[in-house]
Amino acid sequence: MTEKNAKILSRINAYAEEKLADIDPQKTPVSYQLETLKPIMQEIADEEGMSLEDMFILYMDLASEAGVIAEKKLQDDLGESPKSFSDIANFIN
Repeated sequence: MTEKNAKILSRINAYAEEKLADIDPQKTPVSYQLETLKPIMQEIADEEGMSLEDMFILYMDLASEAGVIAEKKLQDDLGESPKSFSDIANFIN
């Protein structure tokens, strides 16, 4: 992830934390969540000379990439990946 893309993701995530702080993401429709993020995505899209649709796609790509990076870091921190529930239980004990 480039530094520029990391800043874009950080801005959107900071906005989301403020505007979506009181919702349960598991129970709130994704359409509502995305509609809530629309103002910041439009602002960044305008700054970057992109369409809102392209910004949405970029955001989804960056969020996915960040998720993969976080998962990899977690696996690295845990050492060898647990392969089953009992491996996880044994790791915790």
